[in-house]
Amino acid sequence: MRTTRLLLRSGPTLAAAAAIPTWLAGPSAALTGISVSTIGTTVSVVTSACTQSNGSWGNASLLNSGQTAFAQGRQVALAGTTVSQSAAWSGVSPGTYTVVVVCSNGGTAGTQSVIVSGANAAPTTSSTTRSAAPAAPSRGVMGGLGGAARDYGPLTLGIGAALVGSGVIATGWYLRKRSKPYRL
Repeated sequence: MRTTRLLLRSGPTLAAAAAIPTWLAGPSAALTGISVSTIGTTVSVVTSACTQSNGSWGNASLLNSGQTAFAQGRQVALAGTTVSQSAAWSGVSPGTYTVVVVCSNGGTAGTQSVIVSGANAAPTTSSTTRSAAPAAPSRGVMGGLGGAARDYGPLTLGIGAALVGSGVIATGWYLRKRSKPYRL
């Protein structure tokens, strides 16, 4: 009974706590960004974030791992309509690249890292959200299952599972201990 009342009282607080990240994200979370895909040695990018200015939608640049500035990469002009703009690079050699899209108004529509595997690889896709300010390409985590960039093996996974399991057991023990009435 006591646990039920405690959960009923904490329900609105938990709901408010869950809503805070969404509230803090504000309107920027709804922006479109870019979507990057690879098929063999062709890399393509699609966005709907740019508007046409002076007959141009903007440019996209493909940066290899040694390049850090937009101007250093292979630049392609965006083509499309008010609904969707796109660019593509063909004959891209295998490796890790960063795609940066800059609209004609100077704002960055998005930045996304992509791995090109070669001619016989299966297609991959990914997307990002629009950033508030133009930024240098990131060389951080590439994405994947849980953001993992490499496999840590069964020992690391076992240790992680043991830590999570012990946390669940300790939480259950603590809540069980708290639900019993005090005895003198």
